[in-house]
Amino acid sequence: MANVGLQFQASAGDSDPQSRPLLLLGQLHHLHRVPWSHVRGKLQPRVTEEMVCEQPEVFASACALARAFPLFTHRSGASRRLEKKTVTVEFFLVGQDNGPVEVSTLQCLANATDGVRLAARIVDTPCNEMNTDTFLEEINKVGKELGIIPTIIRDEELKTRGFGGIYGVGKAALHPPALAVLSHTPDGATQTIAWVGKGIVYDTGGLSIKGKTTMPGMKRDCGGAAAVLGAFRAAIKQGFKDNLHAVFCLAENSVGPNATRPDDIHLLYSGKTVEINNTDAEGRLVLADGVSYACKDLGADIILDMATLTGAQGIATGKYHAAVLTNSAEWEAACVKAGRKCGDLVHPLVYCPELHFSEFTSAVADMKNSVADRDNSPSSCAGLFIASHIGFDWPGVWVHLDIAAPVHAGERATGFGVALLLALFGRASEDPLLNLVSPLGCEVDVEEGDLGRDSKRRRLV
Repeated sequence: MANVGLQFQASAGDSDPQSRPLLLLGQLHHLHRVPWSHVRGKLQPRVTEEMVCEQPEVFASACALARAFPLFTHRSGASRRLEKKTVTVEFFLVGQDNGPVEVSTLQCLANATDGVRLAARIVDTPCNEMNTDTFLEEINKVGKELGIIPTIIRDEELKTRGFGGIYGVGKAALHPPALAVLSHTPDGATQTIAWVGKGIVYDTGGLSIKGKTTMPGMKRDCGGAAAVLGAFRAAIKQGFKDNLHAVFCLAENSVGPNATRPDDIHLLYSGKTVEINNTDAEGRLVLADGVSYACKDLGADIILDMATLTGAQGIATGKYHAAVLTNSAEWEAACVKAGRKCGDLVHPLVYCPELHFSEFTSAVADMKNSVADRDNSPSSCAGLFIASHIGFDWPGVWVHLDIAAPVHAGERATGFGVALLLALFGRASEDPLLNLVSPLGCEVDVEEGDLGRDSKRRRLV
């Protein structure tokens, strides 16, 4: 499937299905509503891809289709196939607004599905190829395409500038850790949004090392950063009206003479000290630096971090739903609604710092990095650790998305998170389709002169 291209067309035309095979996709009740006249020219000579749905489902259907055509493979047979195949996708719209799909919609679908496949390719690529250097090349490639020069802080500069979380996690690896930022700052922006992605290119667990059955698959621990990169590329290409920063926290959690030890204490970018009691709870350390940077240096009004953070997420919300933890009930509901509209499903976790944050109590530092009681909502606690580095009294919106389970299906990456970010922030896009799949899907009136932070929260959801 690696040499397959996806092409979205308003009409694929008539053809002989023996020379161009046809697959009709859609929910059964939608397929029943397709008139014979619409498909006769594609089937009648005998019986590329036709999708039948209502207009609000076009976005989710296209992103789901993209997951069926992963880009990464090292199978020897694939390298001998030089010809590139193209799958042509045509949508039959039923119900209201059942006219042909507009060109702008097709462009949005192409960019969104490219983002999904980009994220899945990065997650599928093993660490002997997708190390921190290679991930930075991917970021630079997207930046060059968009005309953005990334900000990159790495290796000893991280230590010098106080990024003790990222540096402490990645300092033992051959390829040094890095914080990278892609920034989109258009004229007329009224708010600043930061997407912070966990980019652990491989997680051995560090000195608290994983076992032989739990370590395989840890190439996927960069799924949050991969999704942020794919979504950022698509969002900017479709026209994003507000300031948007993509923050990538990149490191390999490796074992070596310089590895962080349990009992070590690190000073993080927030100014808070963390006693390490589990080196395998590393994602929260790099994200703590990332969200703190977004708050202090980027002046973000809305901070969303996305991560393959805890194995417990798959127990809490299952294989198909990401877990959301946020300081805003409104945004919690918006994440659930956006997930249903785009196909990247989401379910809430308990947000209760007054009862859960005591799990991180340390006698010698501001906090430990892992909970005392692993039976006390560990996925919620892991998210709260991140939030504590911007402060539970921070007046902005903080959203944490744990995508540990849905980032893969079996042994393949899904590109999960790209569609979710595009849908959740659809109101900030110039694209009509992304507006349609946003949590509200309609304009929210903001009183003139109301420039407070609360109005900024309402502008998207």
